[in-house]
Amino acid sequence: MLLTAPRSHPVLTSRAAWLVLLLAAPFCAHAGRAYVTNEDGESVSVLDTDKVEVVSTVNVGKRPRGLKLSHDGKELYVAVSGLPKCPPSVPDEECAKLKRDLTADGIAVIDTTTLKLTRLLKSGSDPEQFDLSHDGKQLYIANEDSGTLTVVNVANGAVEKSVPVGKQPEGVRVTPDGHWIVVTSEEGNAIYLVDPRTLTVSKSVSVGKRPRDVAFTPDGKTAYITGEFDSSVYTTAIPEAAAATQVLQLRKEARPMGVIYDAPHKRLFVSTGRGGTVAVVEVGAAPKLVSEIPVGARPWGIALSHDGKRLYSANGSSNDVTIVDTATLQVIRKVPVGKSPWGVVLAR
Repeated sequence: MLLTAPRSHPVLTSRAAWLVLLLAAPFCAHAGRAYVTNEDGESVSVLDTDKVEVVSTVNVGKRPRGLKLSHDGKELYVAVSGLPKCPPSVPDEECAKLKRDLTADGIAVIDTTTLKLTRLLKSGSDPEQFDLSHDGKQLYIANEDSGTLTVVNVANGAVEKSVPVGKQPEGVRVTPDGHWIVVTSEEGNAIYLVDPRTLTVSKSVSVGKRPRDVAFTPDGKTAYITGEFDSSVYTTAIPEAAAATQVLQLRKEARPMGVIYDAPHKRLFVSTGRGGTVAVVEVGAAPKLVSEIPVGARPWGIALSHDGKRLYSANGSSNDVTIVDTATLQVIRKVPVGKSPWGVVLAR
């Protein structure tokens, strides 16, 4: 007797094929989202980057500033602080008199599926910026008023170590290979290289005045550092870092803050704070300023889309996010968010 294979049901076949494709597809949690911290609004705005509008607002705690997504995109970490705002123009003794809420300090954790606050990780005093370890198991957190880098275990919330890193640490970045943590010291005018294996400082290197942020080349061997008070960008080698070299001097009104290295185009994007722009800088043998894009009042945090086609800037004084076309270097949209937006991060 001749045996024949059973005929396939067209609906079941299409469903099975769809399921196979879904399971085989790479994980992409909430692609098309941008998360923006609103420092004075005590919230995070959730922006749909396809619709180009805010779709949700999450109350998160006092003075939310730095933020990061977990490597799988399932959790959003947000630095919150009970220390009142105190600009550099105000003397330290006056700042010390301001009332603070020690219970508010920490890293708020938001479930990106439910958009609910799930826990608060204790992180040391006045956390501002931070980064994740290469394996995603630890947070490295700058505690500005205590001059330390706090290392927190993400799973259990335990503080594993506190590392002195100079006065007023601000920017924290882990090199792409995970071998070094680089921390900027605003008042110390230096960067600190911390070994994540031993959690000890390997060296400090003097840079410009009031360094704020760091970006790396993909191999992690070159760092670019923004200097707010001397309107500059510096560079140094990692981990050799014997000295830093100024590679760019901006106009005096510019206050370089956030910095991103755009590897395919070998250029930097630098937010200029009170300068109101994002500077575009070609790097190489002779770095040069290509353009300054007016984006809004006091841009700080910036983020580059994963395809490199869009740049997002959080503009603190104009309460909006600006979206820039990176091919034309033109503003294509401004989106109102919360009060005093500070940082922005994009879902993968």
